[in-house]
Amino acid sequence: MSLLTVGSVAFDALETPFGKTDKIIGGAATYITLSASYFTPTNNLVAVVGDDFPQSMIDTLVSHGVNVDGLQIRQGEKTFFWSGKYHNDMNSRDTVEVQLNVMENFDPIIPDQYQNCQYLMLGNTAPAIQHQVLKRLTNRPKLVVLDTMNLWIEIANADLKSLLKDVDVLVLNDEEARQLTGDYALVRAAASIRAMGPKTVIIKKGEHGALLFHEDRIFAAPALPLEEVFDPTGAGDTFAGGFIGHLAKTDDLSFDNLKRAIIYGSAMASFCVEKFGAERILNLTQDEIQARVDQFVRLSAFSVEM
Repeated sequence: MSLLTVGSVAFDALETPFGKTDKIIGGAATYITLSASYFTPTNNLVAVVGDDFPQSMIDTLVSHGVNVDGLQIRQGEKTFFWSGKYHNDMNSRDTVEVQLNVMENFDPIIPDQYQNCQYLMLGNTAPAIQHQVLKRLTNRPKLVVLDTMNLWIEIANADLKSLLKDVDVLVLNDEEARQLTGDYALVRAAASIRAMGPKTVIIKKGEHGALLFHEDRIFAAPALPLEEVFDPTGAGDTFAGGFIGHLAKTDDLSFDNLKRAIIYGSAMASFCVEKFGAERILNLTQDEIQARVDQFVRLSAFSVEM
């Protein structure tokens, strides 16, 4: 089934205990679409870049089957840029520099050929922009997945809560779930979020896995223990891409398949952290992905003898 992703395509400059980069391709929509490309053949993108964004990077997206008809290129303007430095524990980071550039006035234009998308991934941008996308779609998608962050919970809370009424799945981390609800207990926080609109809530817990809340059921997905985490940038977006990519491929929204989608998303995220930026997820094979999923299965499989 067709997938539409709306979000940022950007430049990142990264520094971790393992080294540093100059400007490399980044942005939420970049990671989401690259990750989803391993699952669904109809992978549409709406984003904006400046005329400083290299054609070679656009070609990289196209080579992965991403339809870039919805990628605006603003002449005379610069692409969104983020620079960050990670601490030794790799769980915390400092933002060194942010240049909003074209994202400051991003107006998401939906091409006609995207209008009948069945699956919509609203990558992390301002809630007002995300809501605009929904309003501009002629037909409501079968599934709308929303990613957000602590910044929008803090400065655009009313816009975010209005948007939540119109989405099916909310993806956020544990700190953000607590911030949004004011409740430290994640089970209660998820229930509060579901009361705001989303039928399904996914709470990411970094190196401790992810929690899926759907109706009255909960699924806890493990994180794969890795010897080294090289660069966690984009891991959450890569997770989201694997998650919605699997759902778009299978067109099955049952609880059991949501659980499988969580595992596929987690597998994709585990690849992402192994190298800088999106480098690791550019050249995966289906055999590699399935082998990584099998690792997740073995990690949590057990039997009970009575």
